[in-house]
Amino acid sequence: MPPIVREEVPVDAAIIEAVTVAAFLDAPHASHTEQHIVNALRRAGALTVSLVAELDGVLVGHVALSPVSISDGSPHWFGLGPISVLPAHQRHGVGCALMAAALAALRQRAAQGCVVLGDPGYYGRFGFRATPDLVLPGVPPEYFQALPLVSATARGSVTYHPAFEATS
Repeated sequence: MPPIVREEVPVDAAIIEAVTVAAFLDAPHASHTEQHIVNALRRAGALTVSLVAELDGVLVGHVALSPVSISDGSPHWFGLGPISVLPAHQRHGVGCALMAAALAALRQRAAQGCVVLGDPGYYGRFGFRATPDLVLPGVPPEYFQALPLVSATARGSVTYHPAFEATS
């Protein structure tokens, strides 16, 4: 049975934090600050899209989208992440359902595009591609990917919301 994906409500915050901690606990690439980033984005009012996935009434996944700035001034671009799925539910379609719903939500908001820092093998199946036109300084270019949602593309250096510096 596919998960139910819905918007976050206030009572979800603590569960989202626990899901995020669990999802990144053994991830070798993780900063282990992902839960702090989500909380800081929420406090700053910068969670443009915050969706949860439920299976049998239990919250098992979450995805966050927040605005990014591009040095060329291109508006309406967003950063995807963190995306978290409880380890017991990974590789069962929960992340895919969250990704599809997140991208649909961006399209409904007339977003120009989305960027993500992550595994090209995973995000490539959703249309994300590394491009020399958009860079995240200090990151290997193959891991920073973009998905333009309109024909015009942005060019330049990408800056995430300051909440991405949160460590507690």
